Amino acid sequence: MTDKDLRRDVLDELDFDPCLDAADIGVAVSGGVVTLTGHVGSYAEKVEAENAVRRVKGVRAIAQEIQVRFPEAKKIEDDQIAARALAIIDWSVHLPKDAIKVKVCNGWITLTGVVPWQYQAIGAEAAVRKLSGIVGVSNVIEIQPEVRPTLVKDKITEAFKRSAMFEADEIKVSVEGDKVTLEGAVTAWTERDAAERAAWSVPGVRAVEDRIVALS
Repeated sequence: MTDKDLRRDVLDELDFDPCLDAADIGVAVSGGVVTLTGHVGSYAEKVEAENAVRRVKGVRAIAQEIQVRFPEAKKIEDDQIAARALAIIDWSVHLPKDAIKVKVCNGWITLTGVVPWQYQAIGAEAAVRKLSGIVGVSNVIEIQPEVRPTLVKDKITEAFKRSAMFEADEIKVSVEGDKVTLEGAVTAWTERDAAERAAWSVPGVRAVEDRIVALS
């Protein structure tokens, strides 16, 4: 597939997505690397634009340069954003109460704290990024290990073998402390993402370095 063909596919996918207005999004492609520019009306749309590009076959990497802009009348004060973020986190039954802290500066949310599972850190970010008035989210929530590092590799390997998304034998897993490194090759970007999610699902994993190559 040529860069021209890939760009057309990306534009079509952005236009097809009902969750965003792609009229002001620019797309450039070089060597399979997609660069997104322009602006959208919410942070949720910025995230959705990247998700849409990830769904396109042939995309090797994404450079996200989209800006979030909204009218002055729709701007929300930082203290209001912080209060709404804390409320939506507190309402979630999957998040430990009072475990996550929220800081807001000029519309940018920073999440801190300690939780036992990676899905909880991801869930907290997913909850707040849909709030109106925000321009970005930094997720620095820490994952508290609950298992010995020596068991992490075995648990990841077992998770890989259970997955129908990819061939476990094609991926090499190495563990150093609470950091996991994945290497190997898979046929599609979705398989690469599935392998990374499987690694993150193991308790005690605090960092994943994904070196897996998607061949298409």
